[in-house]
Amino acid sequence: MRRLILLLIVLAAAGGGGGYWWLHQRAPSDSTASPAPGARRRFAPPDSIPVLLATAEKKDVPIWLDGLGTVQASASVVVRPMVDGPLVEVRFREGQDVAVGDVLARIDSRTYQAALDQALARKQLNEATLANARLDAARYAKLAATAYTSAQQADTARTQVAQLEAQVASDQAQIDNARTLLSYTTITAPIAGRVGIRAVDAGNIVRASDPNGLVTIATLRPINVQFTLPQQALEAVQAAMAAGEVEVVALPQANAPVSERAALDRGRLTVLDNQVDPATGTIRMKASFANEQLQLWPGAFVTVRLRARIWHDATTVPPVAVQRGPRGAFVFVVGDDLKAARRPVAVGHEDLTVAVIGEGVQPGERVVVDGASRLSDGTKVTITPPPPPVTRPLAGGRARAPG
Repeated sequence: MRRLILLLIVLAAAGGGGGYWWLHQRAPSDSTASPAPGARRRFAPPDSIPVLLATAEKKDVPIWLDGLGTVQASASVVVRPMVDGPLVEVRFREGQDVAVGDVLARIDSRTYQAALDQALARKQLNEATLANARLDAARYAKLAATAYTSAQQADTARTQVAQLEAQVASDQAQIDNARTLLSYTTITAPIAGRVGIRAVDAGNIVRASDPNGLVTIATLRPINVQFTLPQQALEAVQAAMAAGEVEVVALPQANAPVSERAALDRGRLTVLDNQVDPATGTIRMKASFANEQLQLWPGAFVTVRLRARIWHDATTVPPVAVQRGPRGAFVFVVGDDLKAARRPVAVGHEDLTVAVIGEGVQPGERVVVDGASRLSDGTKVTITPPPPPVTRPLAGGRARAPG
């Protein structure tokens, strides 16, 4: 019985192994077997390539030159005392706007007032002596004419008059000097602007030799921005200045693209430096801004955009549509047959927002702006709709679309 059971087990194992071999040897040669799901999609080329299109437009394009600038006050003065003495009064607040002639501080004036009074008294004394000398000179002149005195004595009297006249003139100069020194005890604003942080408080002894001064006044309206551009831009800037007033825009320093930054202020180019810096290959320029809203502050860094010209009736495409290859720039143009055609183009100008096409594309033609890396000349394409605009969160949970 045990032998029979063992024999049945051996026969069952042999039959199962033969069936497994028969199935696996027959399956590859079976012509009716269907391929695995997805095999055709993996190896067969696609019928068309999805792409995103944009239409070439005809419009006026301003050509901007971008540079880095530093904001500078149009005028800046360090207010320093002109005479020595105790500072008895400070009449300005830090950060206050002042006009020309506004009183900022006062120095003890008693010493300088006494010097003025002394000079005035000395002049009065010498004027009285001069008046008497003139009378004597007149008497001696009459006596000399009638030979009652010598001509030498008459000449001496005239000389005395001349000396006293010179002394009175010297006294007047001393009075003017003393009056000037006295006026220096009242410190006034030499320019209009905004005062900074006070360096000296009332009660301190101030001296004309102090290097720091009392306070700094900076004129903020108008204000200047000094910036640099590469020397290659010199010809374009000179042509723009010859054509008229050159517009300049000041933008904040930020990571966002230039086209998405709000302008701080708009001004005009005022100065083009007379030489190119040989160390950096750049040329310095200065622009003036009204700065009515005080968006520009001295010492701050800003991005400066200078409008060199306006390209009228230019054919434009998005800059991402322009591709570069061994034979130069090209775009893929899609016609009504939904086939991509490789088109060489001449790019006249390109920045972050627009590319001006000199030749190769006509207004109204559609160009590929996304998916061009998978295209070749004559590739069939499928047009995909543009994505919805991305909203950006603002303070308070609100959101807005870009631009």
